[in-house]
Amino acid sequence: MAEHSAEVLWLRGEQPFLDSRYSRRHLLRFDGGVEVPASSSPHVVPLPFSDAAAVDPEEAFVASLASCHLLWFLAIAAGRGYRVDRYRDRPTGVMGRNGEGKLAMTLVTLRPEVCFSGDRLPTDDEIRRMHHAAHEECFIASSVRSEVRCEPVLQPPRD
Repeated sequence: MAEHSAEVLWLRGEQPFLDSRYSRRHLLRFDGGVEVPASSSPHVVPLPFSDAAAVDPEEAFVASLASCHLLWFLAIAAGRGYRVDRYRDRPTGVMGRNGEGKLAMTLVTLRPEVCFSGDRLPTDDEIRRMHHAAHEECFIASSVRSEVRCEPVLQPPRD
């Protein structure tokens, strides 16, 4: 199997540290050269010690699940002969207490909207089956303990 990695970099600089009054802003670097500003969520660490404009781990978790689902859905749709023109998702994640009483992402809900075109268009039932298949194949969804839901937002086909 393949190994996947990223670099996570935080530097203290001139900030005090032991008083816990330090910035949680850091950098995520990926193998293709992309750098993403990251931080704790302002819901977890108050401003100004977090950065609301940066990606927090909870957002990255939700985005990772949605991205994996998207990639599987596109592969499945193409394999079944359906032309996808647009795929948009606005996933959400809920932080709560898990069965052990620990804070965790307890629910992630995907809401993909997919537009198709061409002579061969899937029925609503086929779209649901493709989303189910994508969820079953998603490496990320298979890797987490939290419940992952997919609630497709069905749109009429575009030509």
